[in-house]
Amino acid sequence: MFGAAAAAGVVVAAIGLPVVGGGGATVVSATEALNLRQLELVEPPLAQTSVIYDAEGNKIAQFYAQDRKVVTLDQIADVMQTAIISIEDYRFYQHGPIDIEGTARALVKNLVTGRVSQGGSSITQQYVKQVFLNAAATEKEKNKALESSYARKLNELRYAMGVEKKYSKDEILAKYLNIAYFGAGANGIESAARRFFGVPASRLNLAQAATLAGAVQDPNATDPNRGKQARKLLTNRRNVVLDRMAELGKITPQQAAEAKATKLGYKGVKQPNGCQASQYPYFCEYVRYELLTNPTFGKTQRIRTQRFNQGGMKIQTTLDPKMQAAAEKAIEKHVNASDNALAAEALLQPGTGMIRAMAASRTFGNAAKKNEVSYNPVADKKHGGLIGFQPGSTFKTFTLITALKQGMKVGDGIRVGGSYRAPGYSTFKNCAGQNIGDPTHTVTNDEGSGGFKTLQTGTWGSVNTFFMALEQRVGLCDTIETAKSLGIKRADGAPFKEFETFTLGTNEMDPLTVANAYAAIAARGKYCAPQAITKITDSSGKSTDYRPSCKQALDPEVADATANVLSGVFTKGTMRSVGGIGRPAAGKTGTTDQYASAWFAGFTPDLAGAVSIGDPRGSQRYRLSGVTIGGTRFSSVFGASVPGPIWKDTMLAALKDVPPTDFTPINTSRFGGCASCTPTRDQPEDPLTDPLQDTQDQ
Repeated sequence: MFGAAAAAGVVVAAIGLPVVGGGGATVVSATEALNLRQLELVEPPLAQTSVIYDAEGNKIAQFYAQDRKVVTLDQIADVMQTAIISIEDYRFYQHGPIDIEGTARALVKNLVTGRVSQGGSSITQQYVKQVFLNAAATEKEKNKALESSYARKLNELRYAMGVEKKYSKDEILAKYLNIAYFGAGANGIESAARRFFGVPASRLNLAQAATLAGAVQDPNATDPNRGKQARKLLTNRRNVVLDRMAELGKITPQQAAEAKATKLGYKGVKQPNGCQASQYPYFCEYVRYELLTNPTFGKTQRIRTQRFNQGGMKIQTTLDPKMQAAAEKAIEKHVNASDNALAAEALLQPGTGMIRAMAASRTFGNAAKKNEVSYNPVADKKHGGLIGFQPGSTFKTFTLITALKQGMKVGDGIRVGGSYRAPGYSTFKNCAGQNIGDPTHTVTNDEGSGGFKTLQTGTWGSVNTFFMALEQRVGLCDTIETAKSLGIKRADGAPFKEFETFTLGTNEMDPLTVANAYAAIAARGKYCAPQAITKITDSSGKSTDYRPSCKQALDPEVADATANVLSGVFTKGTMRSVGGIGRPAAGKTGTTDQYASAWFAGFTPDLAGAVSIGDPRGSQRYRLSGVTIGGTRFSSVFGASVPGPIWKDTMLAALKDVPPTDFTPINTSRFGGCASCTPTRDQPEDPLTDPLQDTQDQ
């Protein structure tokens, strides 16, 4: 170490004498201002790369504000350490926070130029400067950290003294190599080694180490991505480093000559950043939005954003690669990426809410000419989606559940006609108690016939007029509350449109929300919030586990009865032409008015999923009539036309190695049969073998 008086004299000379021509007062003021009392340096955590892993531990994405991976000194090749010390501070291990010899050389240079053109900064001082530069939040703060001024030099020295007292030389060297910017978007030696040469820092050879050691002096000017001139400058800097290493006896002249004779060898290895580079972009987007918006991952927006930008996280997720592949393959089989219609699917695990897959028919990106989409069609707006599509008759399930909650049996029914009109304005009331019935609006069935419909046959045939009459009986607000209890909310985050046609699915939804509501039925009424993240390990190695957040939303026996009714959709209802999946399953098709969109939502006790399809240019304007999807021409697209087969193919593959699980049998004493279900002579019962088809669903 050195004495404060000696250091003061040299520092005053180095930074004060250049302006001696301006008058002695300047020198005196600089001397008086000099205070070599050490200061404690605040060292914010370095921004690093965060990595997302699937449920099996496979890396699926990474993102960073700065491409950096912090490594320990023993993970950095010895030749790299030698190279950086040789060119930046060859007496690093001999001097204290300031190199008096280096500062003396700077003094001579400054006297000649008449300005602070050379500071003789030690590696410790350079580290201090980099800390301030990285902590700068504004351009003004960055400029201040880089300015050539006496005040900055003095502060660097004071803080460098504190750093030297706090850390060993090895620790300081490691910190410097991890914080330094090397150009080409690489921060820190590990990222630089991989970006420049495609190797970890531990495997750098002499020529590579000299190249990176040379780059830190002016990383922007020598950035090899800037072209031939920059690469020439970088090569020259490399050779300067090699000559210096030979001069200091760290390598032989022959080794220096051999290394100088090699090509630069820059590879420019691309480092994926963000969800667009991920193989599972929609799931990645969901995770990213969770980290930025969910209070679970930080109480305030500022804390979440700061943590996200700081990075360095290892994020374990719920994504199942096998189930993801099943969804992607099924969609690809039925819908082309070039189609105007866009299909999207979400899979979740009943009883946990864990998201197992999120897939769509189009590539995630900004290339409109390639038919890419830059939003998440599987999720709601809060998670990167847009408005979604109307889910159609998949919402009839919530009216069915409400009827069962109120004591109706599966055989109980209502006689309906081929059309329905509300008897009066007070027939339907929203949840504010306001009359919203519309006696002027007519709801019809495609085939035009009505008859006596039970909870079973009305559901299997997806009869519009029956569900309007059923919603009238059980109450619009009660139906809405049932849907809300299962996590149903509009994709755009707006309040529900509480109209009488709520049961026909007129509120725009996203597949994930619908799939999760159906997952709660599969879990015997246990609703769990969608979960994508199970564990986060931060840059310090601290791990936090995240468990499912669940509640009992439905009476288990009500859920059992609902599953019992919906299972008939495959054998006696709108999915009978598609068929089941060879294991207990239940579900509901959905086709919106005039074929604006089509859906299928279904579940087994082990997995739930929902599929939507519509035209993102505007589903009400670009309807699914007279369209070609997946190479097949459709006069009209129903829930069982495309979404149903996608769901079936997905489930067959996703559950291939999963033993079948049975639904809990319906409590027949509570829900079996009917209280008053014998139709009169003028109330013919529909044959179960030919359920009614309608405009809302097929």
